[in-house]
Amino acid sequence: MNQEVQDFIRETVTEHPVVLFMKGTAQMPQCGFSARVVQILRAVGLSQVVTINVLDDEEVREGIKQYANWPTIPQLYIKGEFVGGSDIVSEMFESGELETMLRDAGVLNA
Repeated sequence: MNQEVQDFIRETVTEHPVVLFMKGTAQMPQCGFSARVVQILRAVGLSQVVTINVLDDEEVREGIKQYANWPTIPQLYIKGEFVGGSDIVSEMFESGELETMLRDAGVLNA
């Protein structure tokens, strides 16, 4: 496990309220699952989200899987806490839980 990569990931998820590790960018997602999470975040009205394109860096791509002990990308973090991947985020969106979590984190206006 590359410690520098783990430090980068930890700093990124703790310094920013909402972070999405994804394939591609918010403007140009490069996989359907990443695109879905971006659409969901926009649908709940979230304008500020830091996205990290894992395709830019193989070490980050592998490191994020170790960091969360989660094998797939995208990965959503809110206030430093791993929320889940595309399926979990979709379910949370449909139940209203995601919006509540973002409000509680102070990143969505009530």
